Amino acid sequence: MSKKLVYFLCTGNSCRSQMADGFLSALGAERYEVRSAGLEAHGLNPRAVQAMKEAGVDISGNSSDVIDPEILNRADYVITLCGHADEHCPVISNKNVVKWHWGFDDPAKAAGTEEEIMSKFRAVRDNIKDRIERFVKEGK
Repeated sequence: MSKKLVYFLCTGNSCRSQMADGFLSALGAERYEVRSAGLEAHGLNPRAVQAMKEAGVDISGNSSDVIDPEILNRADYVITLCGHADEHCPVISNKNVVKWHWGFDDPAKAAGTEEEIMSKFRAVRDNIKDRIERFVKEGK
């Protein structure tokens, strides 16, 4: 059985899509090929790397990429993680793709002390993990 391709999209491919990529790669690698990208490439956010490391998932080797039309059009699932990406996602010519929007707050916009900012990253990370676990279990 071939793996299903899941393409996570966000605006900058620096936090949320990277976290989703990391969790699905860790929890569903036997069933899913996982990619992530952004409308722009903002670079991998070091706080996202730290928050994921605390959860036992290493995304430090991930790259921040812009959407690749070839990957987009062969994906089985295209999942946007922020409203901006959902509204501005390129046209997908693959009529069999399942497109979902899972909205999560942008932890990169958190303000306050370092601990308050990291708390936001951890909360978003945990919400994404819960959603990925449900996807792996239920396929939706």
